[in-house]
Amino acid sequence: MTSTFTIAIDGPAGAGKGTLARRVADHYRLNLLDTGLTYRAVAHALLRLGLPLDNVSAAETAARQVDLATLDRSELSAHAVGEAASKVAVFPSVRRILVEKQREFAKAPPGAVLDGRDIGTVVCPDADIKLYVTASAEVRAERRLAEIESIGGTADFNEILADILRRDERDMGRADSPLKPAADAHLLDTSEMAIEAAFLAAKAIIDDVLAKRNKA
Repeated sequence: MTSTFTIAIDGPAGAGKGTLARRVADHYRLNLLDTGLTYRAVAHALLRLGLPLDNVSAAETAARQVDLATLDRSELSAHAVGEAASKVAVFPSVRRILVEKQREFAKAPPGAVLDGRDIGTVVCPDADIKLYVTASAEVRAERRLAEIESIGGTADFNEILADILRRDERDMGRADSPLKPAADAHLLDTSEMAIEAAFLAAKAIIDDVLAKRNKA
């Protein structure tokens, strides 16, 4: 691999792109960034300070202070933080600040796997490989419910489904960097795939690209 080899993994909430990104990064020994955590970090900062989520100036300040090296998944994984993140993510100025940080991360050797909503279309449009991971809303809701129940929580399937549909609408409908597959992305529908099958499908795509590159 070249020192700047980049794999972009995009898709809606609950499609399995985060788990897949971790597997891919580990297998190919690349740096990993869940770009969603950068937006969660901004939202978390506003919530912690008791500031309204529509305070663009405060969100911009929080975005500038985001340190990619210290993002704490356990601290940022709360459902309320995720909901807040999708609200601050609609601000173009906040996205510009975070996208610049994400691009710098992608440039560091030996390369990186970035997962999010707009990696292949905006953050790294020249990524070596682009994957768009999706699954039906119902399957994503089932996965979220199973995840909650696995840690002893309880939730209503219909509420989770409605929440996922709202997030999809927000992500796909925003004017700046809407969620959509890049024109040259490989589509991977995980609706009927376990994580191992999804990883093997992604690996086949990546290995094929690498093999063709090595022959060139």
